[in-house]
Amino acid sequence: MKKVVACKVLALLALAIASTSCSKSSSSRNSSRATGWQLNSREGGFQYNTNFREQETAPGLVFIEGGTFTKGRVQDDVMHDWNNSPSQQHVQSFYMDETEVTNMMYMEYLDWLKRVYPPSEGNFRAIYNGALPDTLVWRNRLGFNEVMTNNYLRHPGYGEYPVVGVSWIQAVEFANWRSDRVNEKNLEDAGYLKRHAKTTDVAADQTFSTDTYINSPSGTYGGNEEIHDGRARSRNARVDEEGNETGVYATRETGILSPKYRLPTETEWEYAALGLSEIRDYNLYRGRKKYPWDGQYTRSGKRKIRGDQLANFKQGKGDYGGIAGWSDDGADITNAVKSYEPNDFGLYDMAGNVAEWVADVYRPIIDDEFNDFNYYRGNVYTKNAINDDGTVKIVTPGNIVYDTLSNGRVIARDLPGEILQVPVDENETYLRTNFDRSNHINYRDGDKRSSRYFESFNDDDLGSDPEAETRQMYNSPKHKITRDSLGNIIREFDKASHRTSLVNDEVRVYKGGSWKDREYWLDPAQRRYFPQDMATDYIGFRCAMSRVGSKSKTKAKTKN
Repeated sequence: MKKVVACKVLALLALAIASTSCSKSSSSRNSSRATGWQLNSREGGFQYNTNFREQETAPGLVFIEGGTFTKGRVQDDVMHDWNNSPSQQHVQSFYMDETEVTNMMYMEYLDWLKRVYPPSEGNFRAIYNGALPDTLVWRNRLGFNEVMTNNYLRHPGYGEYPVVGVSWIQAVEFANWRSDRVNEKNLEDAGYLKRHAKTTDVAADQTFSTDTYINSPSGTYGGNEEIHDGRARSRNARVDEEGNETGVYATRETGILSPKYRLPTETEWEYAALGLSEIRDYNLYRGRKKYPWDGQYTRSGKRKIRGDQLANFKQGKGDYGGIAGWSDDGADITNAVKSYEPNDFGLYDMAGNVAEWVADVYRPIIDDEFNDFNYYRGNVYTKNAINDDGTVKIVTPGNIVYDTLSNGRVIARDLPGEILQVPVDENETYLRTNFDRSNHINYRDGDKRSSRYFESFNDDDLGSDPEAETRQMYNSPKHKITRDSLGNIIREFDKASHRTSLVNDEVRVYKGGSWKDREYWLDPAQRRYFPQDMATDYIGFRCAMSRVGSKSKTKAKTKN
């Protein structure tokens, strides 16, 4: 009997100690280490998510732990184009799409645009038409490919195939749309938005934008406050002693809003494609990798699938898939995603199927002497446009700005509900040491200061010499798109004979081999470029997302 009583007493003591330690832990977590004030008090004060542990992996993505690697280590430079050189780079941890963006994923985007901005209305027609992939990329002067022209994008037989015919600009717009739809659902699930508002209440003058929600939450959905009512009032809202309501809107401090989807940088894409952890021994890499998989061959050496091709690419002249009934790679054009084994990061089709757009503006040389951390060329810094009353300027259906691209296609610069962006100015750049202008695409390469003919004592233009234009670093053709008084497009071709380059600030890097490429291009270090407003039948894309917080998802282990 005494033993039973003693056991009960010990159990009560243990429970008391545990509850005390928990209360102390909770108390310390909810009090400021700066002031000692209580955080998240019902009476008001500083509100912060002290229970946040880690960024949740957003839909479609896999985690890529960052690290150091040698970028641009091309195994075979048979083209002798010398547009890459090995450089040691460090990549911050990030997330990347498990697969390339598929036709079905892109069709969801088109469906949303068509419902919200009906192309039957003249003011919105260019929004939907500007997002449509160019299905005519399948046509060939001496080939019959009309079945793909008519069916590849929309037929369910191609639903899980990677989308093509999408320009770099269209890929960026898809990523922006995806960011908003994911965060819209996150807020709904957390109780900040009315249930099903994302489908039942959305309209051209009533849409959700992540940036608008952060900077002017009451301005989302066209200012319709009812969408912020309902569950949000009972679940998140609080009233302080003065009767002020707080917690109706989520902020960055809540941790609910996900970072934006975007195109990966060239450095990120190459690092993720290589999957070097497969050949890692402790703190060094064992040898080199020519492909996203280990080994020097494109065929599998595993007993179960020995001899099978590990990617979808062109085997040789006139051989896009192999002999019927015993195919080399199971495809003649593109193939359904996940048809081949993933690399060590769990990413599919990082070689073959379709090449992929990355974020960078193309330059032949990587300037690793200036930066070797998260390298990226293409920074154009902007800020929110501000009204006279100090509020942010939100685009409305009546003031959409459209741009005409070099190929004559018309696209919307910003969609209704988004905040108008303007270049940063002297308020942000004055006496800064890390950046001094809005557009840094040409920094240390491409502007007149980078030219061999630039004179440090003469900061003017290159002079009145008629050949001065040809002496610039990149002297690409300059075609013109103009409109007559009736609004008809007039296309003018640059027929000058003194152009020296195809490189300009509107060409973007694309990486990876495709169904149309030979084995040579499967090397992740290979790089090519294409105009950002044009599309092909062999370039697709996948999205990435930055990692916030810790570098690793697992706690570091003690190393002996």
